[in-house]
Amino acid sequence: MKTIVITGATSGLGNLLVKEYANMGCLIFAGYRNEKFIKELEQISQNVIPFYIDMSKKETVVNAAKFICEKTDKIDVLINAAGFVVAGAMECLNTDKIKEQFEVNTFSHLEFTQGLFSKLQGARVINISSMASFGIFPFIAPYCASKRALDILFNSMQIECGHDIKVISIKPGVIKTPLWDKSIKNNQEDLGGNQKYQREFEFLAKNAQKNNKKGLEAQKVAEIIVKISECKNPKASYTIGKDAFFAQLLSHLPQNWMNFLVKKGFEARLKKQP
Repeated sequence: MKTIVITGATSGLGNLLVKEYANMGCLIFAGYRNEKFIKELEQISQNVIPFYIDMSKKETVVNAAKFICEKTDKIDVLINAAGFVVAGAMECLNTDKIKEQFEVNTFSHLEFTQGLFSKLQGARVINISSMASFGIFPFIAPYCASKRALDILFNSMQIECGHDIKVISIKPGVIKTPLWDKSIKNNQEDLGGNQKYQREFEFLAKNAQKNNKKGLEAQKVAEIIVKISECKNPKASYTIGKDAFFAQLLSHLPQNWMNFLVKKGFEARLKKQP
């Protein structure tokens, strides 16, 4: 029986991954932040063990790692799936929010992985990154930077540790998940509190709502991730979705060219909105 650890296991992609691995008969440690989801996780399978973790609170990250290490001798796959989006204009965005973005999306995953490292020998460490890690999306710069930093830090870990672990970065495009509704709610103050960028922020909010319907099917992405985790020789990075592939291609251009194209593309989309 393989042992799987998944953060962000109560909704979206993380929850679908719990169900996929449960169907495979795996033992799954499923991370939750809200206690109301404990029963839902336990009902998926008798092999699902919920554990409390709040990625914004260091002590819970440390305690979660200790709890799992006490319960198992090995971990076959660790999936760092938890995360959220900070949006706003860099001209006026509170730097405390940017720090929180990095704490949740980057530093907490690193600290959690460090805490589990004694059980990860020969394991697959899969980070749910994003096409945003290619760094070409205005007004969500903190999110882009946090995902890029996640990739860089764990790439270095892979080089340093060699065959001890296998780090895999998953860079999907837009996925139909609750992340978009949550991002609108969490960033309401910053998206609507500055008149200078009001038009841009209105577009971002509407676009986030559209992403709930037009993105990749989360179930298909979950199935792809499970297949990747089962590969004998997985690649270090996987780009999933047409929009993600386009972002990757764009990122190879000289910075001035990329900035020009992104700016013009964003302005063209603004003109189309009613």
